[in-house]
Amino acid sequence: MSSLARPTHGRVIGGVCAALARRFGTSATTMRVVFLVSCLLPGPQFLLYIALWILLPAEDKARAATW
Repeated sequence: MSSLARPTHGRVIGGVCAALARRFGTSATTMRVVFLVSCLLPGPQFLLYIALWILLPAEDKARAATW
């Protein structure tokens, strides 16, 4: 699946970091560390995470939509 979707397995909170890790070909742990470090910088990182959690479909729903 090439589209960006939150996985049903391997997610910690919302699956956003796991979805981004799949998309960019890195591990979910690396993506989580990058997100946590970025939260130390000023900016809307936490709000972006919430927005992606709302906007990205779950993997099972994205798979059902393509059928």
